[in-house]
Amino acid sequence: MNCPHCGGRVRTYKNPFPTVDIIIKIGREIVLIERKNPPLGWALPGGFVDWGESLEEAAVREAKEETGLDVTLTDQFHTYSSPDRDPRFHTISTVYTATASGTPKGADDARRAALFTQKNLPPLVFDHQKILQNYFASLQ
Repeated sequence: MNCPHCGGRVRTYKNPFPTVDIIIKIGREIVLIERKNPPLGWALPGGFVDWGESLEEAAVREAKEETGLDVTLTDQFHTYSSPDRDPRFHTISTVYTATASGTPKGADDARRAALFTQKNLPPLVFDHQKILQNYFASLQ
């Protein structure tokens, strides 16, 4: 790649993309979204961290955009970084737990949002099945 200013050769690097996912608890249930965009399927609410935004700000924003809920972050749960966790590219996701009240409504990248328990989880995209297995195990 050439520098647009001096024309000199510029070395490029591939770096993972920082993302957040949020385990939102409403009572004894958690919120999942059905994605509008590929990969299609059910997932935790979440997305990419914007420039100038902290991970916590991104988590609160993504929760609001995708579920319509105002969340209170309760904990930073874990970070997932397997290069194959997202089939599109390498992402590193920091997962937060949060609480909210109200009825989730799918918006933005979410076709719909719904409440689930550990016993009635749908098949999930990305590594979200693993994330929730780890989460439920941590509660015991």
